[in-house]
Formats: sequence, structure tokens, C-alpha cells
Amino acid sequence: MSSPPPLSLDLRSYGPDSTSDSHGFAQIVLPLEGALTMEIGGRGSVIGRGELAFVETDMRHDQVSVRANRSFILDLDPANLSPRLREELGRRPYGALSPAANKLVDFMALMVTQQGASGEAAQAVVDRWAPLLFDTLANGPPKARLRLAALLDRLEAAPGHDWTAAAMARHAGVGVSRLHALFREELDTTPRAWLSELRLKRVREALVSGHLSIAELAYRFGYSDQSALTRALRRATGLPPAAYRRQMQEAAGGEPEPEPVSKTA
Repeated sequence: MSSPPPLSLDLRSYGPDSTSDSHGFAQIVLPLEGALTMEIGGRGSVIGRGELAFVETDMRHDQVSVRANRSFILDLDPANLSPRLREELGRRPYGALSPAANKLVDFMALMVTQQGASGEAAQAVVDRWAPLLFDTLANGPPKARLRLAALLDRLEAAPGHDWTAAAMARHAGVGVSRLHALFREELDTTPRAWLSELRLKRVREALVSGHLSIAELAYRFGYSDQSALTRALRRATGLPPAAYRRQMQEAAGGEPEPEPVSKTA
């Protein structure tokens, strides 16, 4: 397969059919509208506006959606990325954009709307825009996140714990109001919203494996009951857990496993 230009930006939409592929260049996926259910090297997630997915060179990947969607697909030579950024994106291929990176995506969306997405002029804009995006991503977590690092590690290790704002503040060594300020300033969210997103991410990952029942997942990841988990996943993806599990397993090219049955007393 021939390589694309060093930097190539395309605007694409995806449907419910598998588009499984691999290629000799890297990609950054930036949703603009709707959400994509993705699988990258066997790791599944759902990404939407304000998030990205990174596909390493020659990595098998797939993306599907049951709703209207549009995404920027940035093809690139991974040598354009700093070694640290490439390693971090490869280790965590799904992530949230910083406020600064979001503004750059908004700018490019405006430019594409005004000028179109093809031609030499458009390529010149991409050539200037992409390095700015890479630099913004390479700046990494803000300094204040270092002060939250111990707390974030604790939350990631035990997302199903009955976390309160006061308990999170104690682990971070700050007051509750300061905790909220740090999350707002550096992560552009709240402690509760960050935890909710973490829990939902873990649920999506667990659903792909197909081994645990929905009720067990709800208990394990801190939801009050199965209905609460179902509502949260439907809000995020438009699908209930069983349908999401089937779609992800089919996208990964495997046979969907029978839905586990919860044991009742």
C-alpha cells in the first residue's frame, strides 16, 4: 500500500457496517458530530466530540456508528510526533482533548466549512494546523494534574468504590472547593463527571470481553443497579449494554457471546 502525504486531513462519516483496516501510516480520529464505536488493536471504546483516538502504523482498527456522525481523520507519518507523545498515544489510544486542542479542532472545522477540504490551499492550512495540534497534545497533562496524580491513580485502581467529593479531596490532600477548582482548571470537568466517565469507560471495556453480566458490571463499577448502568450507557452511546456488547464483538470480527445471566437468590 502506498503511503499518503506526510499530513492528510479528511472529513468522513461511518455507518453500522465494519470498516476494519490497517495501513502503513498512523491516524488521529477527531469526532465532530455524533459518536464512533471503535476498536484499535483489540481495545474498544466509544469516542465523541472533544475526544480523540490514535491508530498506530499497521494497527488493525475498526469504527462503526448507528447515528449520524462526522469526524476528522488525520493521516500522518508518526515521525511527526515526538517520541514521548507517540508512546503515550500508543499506550492510551483513546483520550480527551484539552481546551486548547478543542479550539484548534473548532478552527479547522470552520476552515473546512468555509474553504472546503481539498486542494492546495486546504493542504497548506492542514500543514500549518497539524503541527500546532501535535504541539498542544505534546504539552501533556497540565501541571495541576500532577497534584491530582495520586488521586487519579487511586480512582483508576478502584472506580467502583463509593467515592464522595470529600473522600476524593482527602486523597488529593486538598479541600473540596480546591479539588473542584483543580478539576475545572486543568481537566475541564468536575470530579464526579471525571469519575463517571472513568466508570463508563471501564464498563465498555468489560462489555467487549463478554464475560460478566450487566448486573455484575453495575455492582463492580459503582452503579446503584443495572438500570442505572443501562441509562448511563444509552446516554453515551445510544445503545443498551447488550446491544453495545454485540456491536463491539461483531466489529472486532468475532462471534457475539451469549449474554451472561445474572444469578438471583
